[in-house]
Amino acid sequence: MQHQSLFSKNQWTQLIKRLSVVTVLGLTIAAPAWAIDPTVKELRIGFQKSSINFAIAKQQKLFEQEFPNAKVTWNEFPAGPQILEALAVGSLDVGVTGDTPPVYAQAAGKPLYYIAYEAAKPLASAILVPKNSQLKQLKDLKGKRIALQKGSSSHYLLVQAVRKAGLNWSDITPIWLTPADARAAFQKGAVDAWAIWDPYFASAQLEDQARVLASGKGLSPNYTFYLAAPNFVKQHPKSVSGLIKQINQADKWVQSHQAETATAIGQSTGLKPATSDLFIKRRPRPSSAAPLSSKVIAEQQQLADIFTQQGIIPKPISIKQAVWGAK
Repeated sequence: MQHQSLFSKNQWTQLIKRLSVVTVLGLTIAAPAWAIDPTVKELRIGFQKSSINFAIAKQQKLFEQEFPNAKVTWNEFPAGPQILEALAVGSLDVGVTGDTPPVYAQAAGKPLYYIAYEAAKPLASAILVPKNSQLKQLKDLKGKRIALQKGSSSHYLLVQAVRKAGLNWSDITPIWLTPADARAAFQKGAVDAWAIWDPYFASAQLEDQARVLASGKGLSPNYTFYLAAPNFVKQHPKSVSGLIKQINQADKWVQSHQAETATAIGQSTGLKPATSDLFIKRRPRPSSAAPLSSKVIAEQQQLADIFTQQGIIPKPISIKQAVWGAK
């Protein structure tokens, strides 16, 4: 005896189609969960005014989406050395700096892992002089007082500039100041030059009519590095790919919304709109994050070797040993 179907042939067809859609939708909704790391319960991030991708990720809560079980906190610092100090003492899990701070930190035996880098941006840093300065060439820096943040990317920029000019480090007088204090000294004429990065560079150009004695071009690639506490990435190895993914999600938005980004950066940092705009336009397009390539490791090793030769750091170091996932 045959049982009579509860549905007609047409009804069965429609039901199957609906179930297929639900299945597809279910897979679509579930997919992001496969990429996230639910083991991350806390994510403490260190950033600075130059950290555009982090600023957008913060605004759009991208890491909260990637790590839904984590309490995400953001901590602003004046420069990279302070970020790596916080990383070393266990106050941060992830931070972003220029090229020199991690070399200083590694040489001091502080724990860190390089997890990603952004494209070189040599035009985003410079040695500035007042608009009416008599300094015209790098060799004119001899005997001059130059403001800079010790252990920052501008430190390497100035070391390279002095070398290129055929001078010795002892031929100049470095004045170790944070960016804010250096800006004040520069404006008052208390220093002859200032080695600095964006957005402070852009601000001094536009607001103080500072003149560029030399940019980073031909001196320093000026990489941005993302660094993490070793304990954090060892406990949450899957988090590295998630962090990179969301940094790149932020960069995609930046590249297609430059005007909106300039407004957002201005609001979050207090920078004037023109300064934010110049700062953003000077960045490479794209400025996405990626694991360190052999070329980047080699260039960072060159920085470390020069600092060893100059006696700036006490001993040789191996950059590759501090790169997460390097073989």
